[in-house]
Amino acid sequence: MRVAFDTRPLAYRGGVGRYSRCLLAALRKTASRDAQIIEARRPRSADVFHSPWMAGAPLRSQCPLVVTLHELAASKRRSEHLRPGVRPRLRQLAVQRAARVIVPTHALADDAVECLGLERDAVVVIPEAPDPLMYPRSAPEIAKARARFKLPERYLLWVGELEHPDPVKNVAELAATPRTMPLVLVGAASRWAHELPNVILTGHVCDDDLAALYSGAHALVTPSQEGGFGLSAVEALACGTPVAACEVRALREVLDGRVRFVPAGDVCALIDAAETATRPAPPPPAWSWEDAARATWRVYEDAAAQPVGLRPAIRAVRRRAPARGSAIAQPRFVPRPPAG
Repeated sequence: MRVAFDTRPLAYRGGVGRYSRCLLAALRKTASRDAQIIEARRPRSADVFHSPWMAGAPLRSQCPLVVTLHELAASKRRSEHLRPGVRPRLRQLAVQRAARVIVPTHALADDAVECLGLERDAVVVIPEAPDPLMYPRSAPEIAKARARFKLPERYLLWVGELEHPDPVKNVAELAATPRTMPLVLVGAASRWAHELPNVILTGHVCDDDLAALYSGAHALVTPSQEGGFGLSAVEALACGTPVAACEVRALREVLDGRVRFVPAGDVCALIDAAETATRPAPPPPAWSWEDAARATWRVYEDAAAQPVGLRPAIRAVRRRAPARGSAIAQPRFVPRPPAG
């Protein structure tokens, strides 16, 4: 089998870039002798084309298309994500034409069926995992990172992108909430982020520094009202750091019993939960990128077995999507993380 993998996100700094890099490495490691991964930007000369991001999904593909969705906040909260033009609609149409759509949680699978009108059998749940570089760092490594970014000995941590204001992330509310510990925001930041009060901005950091900042933090805070998986929370746990998070279906699904949840939008309770957190933190779910890669290979095989003209996702657009909370079948193929 020849799989063309869209490599454009590999250089991206955010979660899509990490997903693409980790999955691609694991796919190569777990490939059978008769399987081949081709780095490509277009679906040519392959049995399957995998777009690891919604923005890169082509409207037309010469072979069966597999697309990975990471979140659908813009589709669920349209009034808060106004975008001119038809680009968002074209991206959705490309996803609807895919043979298979990969999502990291059942919560996001439900959103994909409801918001995009996807056929339930076309949606496959494959959890993500922490990067192998995310592990507890030594005291000297932590001290070196703190000195590099001029951080105090105790601090709360937030990790994400700060290039555009996003009401779903609640970062402005988090910065304005009273607390006893400094708040460190890690991620590429534009001008608006520098106007946030009482925060320390590090900008984008390399993976080794990020692991050290995770390891040295008193706790990670996750105030977002939406989410597809919660990769930063999983990474923090992998580095031994406690996590406090607002109630989100996807995070509850992935991290129930491992993080301290507070009601959605209650940032004061979130800060209190973070500042009173204690170590040791529970380990992340026992699910690796090799597990994800093996599950993804099975999706490729399933997609390649379908006739090119068959698009199960787009057929569902002609029918009304099931209402939230209605009885709907589970995705046809659902790998779950091992217990632990």
